[in-house]
Amino acid sequence: MTDSAKSSLEQKLANFDPNALGDTAGGIFGLPFTPEEAQVVVVPVPWEVTVSYRAGTAEGPAAIREASLQVDLYDPDLPDAWKMGLAMEDPDEQITAQSLELRPTAEEYIGWLEEGEPEDSYAKFSEVPARIGLQGKALLEWLKAKTGALLDAGKGVVVLGGDHSTPLGYMHALAERHEEFGILQIDAHCDLRPAYEGFEYSHASIMYNALKLPQVKKLVQVGIRDYCQQEAEFIEQSNGRVALFADRFLQAEMLGGKSWKKECKKIIAQLPPKVYVSFDIDGLDPKLCPGTGTPVPGGLEFEQALYLLRMVVRSGRTIIGCDLNEVAPGDTEWNAIVGARLLYHMANWMGVSQGRLKARPTEK
Repeated sequence: MTDSAKSSLEQKLANFDPNALGDTAGGIFGLPFTPEEAQVVVVPVPWEVTVSYRAGTAEGPAAIREASLQVDLYDPDLPDAWKMGLAMEDPDEQITAQSLELRPTAEEYIGWLEEGEPEDSYAKFSEVPARIGLQGKALLEWLKAKTGALLDAGKGVVVLGGDHSTPLGYMHALAERHEEFGILQIDAHCDLRPAYEGFEYSHASIMYNALKLPQVKKLVQVGIRDYCQQEAEFIEQSNGRVALFADRFLQAEMLGGKSWKKECKKIIAQLPPKVYVSFDIDGLDPKLCPGTGTPVPGGLEFEQALYLLRMVVRSGRTIIGCDLNEVAPGDTEWNAIVGARLLYHMANWMGVSQGRLKARPTEK
């Protein structure tokens, strides 16, 4: 950063009032930082080509940005969190356009599958998975380059989807910069299908694809409550590479008298020193995300999720990157309100783990 840029940043820090209303002319959360000035950058990826039930996740980044202006910036654990510098890039117009273009084709193809693949229209649909697969690969390469450049510039990076297929390119970028790491996945679904509805880069295949990276030594799944036999067998045959903390198991433990703190310790014990956090909003109880594409009864409460995140960081592990996906606006602003607050805490605690921000000592 040049001397003039540093001076400009210092002036912004001095003049910004964290107690004021969020400025619509500012950045995400009303913060005054540009992506060049910020220590942590949010990369929006409004992509939802392969969603299999309800659409709307491509609108998530814009809805979260708008809702973020209502978020109070004070955190008792991180009183100066806003000073770290958090900014969100503008969405890539080409990625947005491609998603809008391909989604109707995928939706029509899925409808054809649901009708039993009538032979009279086979020629029309037989090439659809390959065509969409090529664009899925292109998205991977684009995001790998985008996030890789930000990482090389010393930034912390959060990817904001879109559906859960979006962050794969970011995982590839991290795999080129870290010898090994684990993934902490908070989700209602395992996302371990080799392909779903013919789509290799499906939202239901993100973790299957992530495990193709040899650098991913461990996948720890939390809050899962919907998965198929194929995925269950994959986990059983993973030789411990995948650790499943299904919602049913967690709830049974707590109904039996065990605390969430103890459950979190079990979860964290499975994680290596470097952790990537992948958060599908449907990992939360659907009352917190009713607009998401595939809601499932059960799930984590908001504070349970934040408690786990804080414990990961306080355990001494480093969050090398994170994503938040599947926030669809739905019929109200509620989904984005929850998503914006979750994004703020994820970005800040990642910053703490990377030494960009200091947290107050934890209580005994």
